[in-house]
Amino acid sequence: MMLLPTSVVGSHGLPGWVWLAREAMEAGRLGAVDVRELMEDATQAALLDQERAGIDVVTTGEMMRVRFIVGFYDFIQGIRPLEPPRKLGQPLWDTNTPFEVVGKVSAPHGLGIVDEFKLARSLTTRRIKATVPGPYTLLVPLKLGGGYKDKDTLLADLVQIVNAECRALVAVGADFIQIDEPHSGMYAGSVPQFAKGVNRAVAGVEAKLAVHICFGNLYGRPFSAVRDYRNVFPTLHELAASQVVLEFANRGMEEAGRWKDFPKDKELGAGVVDVKAFKAETGVDVAERIRGLLKHVRPDKLWLNPDCGFWETPRWVVKQKLAALVEGAQLVRKELGG
Repeated sequence: MMLLPTSVVGSHGLPGWVWLAREAMEAGRLGAVDVRELMEDATQAALLDQERAGIDVVTTGEMMRVRFIVGFYDFIQGIRPLEPPRKLGQPLWDTNTPFEVVGKVSAPHGLGIVDEFKLARSLTTRRIKATVPGPYTLLVPLKLGGGYKDKDTLLADLVQIVNAECRALVAVGADFIQIDEPHSGMYAGSVPQFAKGVNRAVAGVEAKLAVHICFGNLYGRPFSAVRDYRNVFPTLHELAASQVVLEFANRGMEEAGRWKDFPKDKELGAGVVDVKAFKAETGVDVAERIRGLLKHVRPDKLWLNPDCGFWETPRWVVKQKLAALVEGAQLVRKELGG
């Protein structure tokens, strides 16, 4: 891998025709073959956009996932959806569908990520980073019930689901897996064993492991007004992962200086592209952010990526932001002689 490799956090901007196809799916107008064709075409588009931009390590684009994690609950047994408390007005957190636990929580057929990865693997020769929701993230919309008396017991079963998915990914060739635990910057204060839960979720997984933490991106909004990493930085030392992927660009590159005191064995996947800003950065903008990070991070330990996933960003803007990410990396590589 060259100096300052580029990657993405996971999701790609959806083409307009995918939105139309999803409406057709909900109306029952697509058959199983139609859906498979849709998934292949959409994944191909995401991969081509990343490849043409020059991204070094691509992702599947997560093109058929619904609102980041909501689609995964279709694979999970022992829960039932509840009516959202508000259906009018602009979407926000209280319009998301919560789920009530009604029995033993399990995913006997996995979460669907293995098929997603296998499809992408057949469509590109680039290295692929597989992305898997973490157990704390899956826990968020679940209301206790079905015999679960506390969240720790429920979390333990979610850990097993995530662990099984990661192991299954390795079995089909995945060698780089990212666990997504967004908005843990807010929650980690009340979840002091954050690293312990994530580590159990990746126990025995023989792959390069990354953990992504940001401040949420549902409908382009941060999850919390408190946006700093003071809650989670102490726990990052304990993560059984070789890379930590963090948001910086949207917050003016704040807290980059914290990394100088971090263990030298871990890589930093630094967010140098703001997915919540509609205006696309230039390569010069990105290069300036990279130079700021290099004051605190060794070049051989720095990866470059957007702050978060692109699923809320128009695809045409995504292309511009990916181009700027790659151009910024190239500018700084030349300065470093790499």
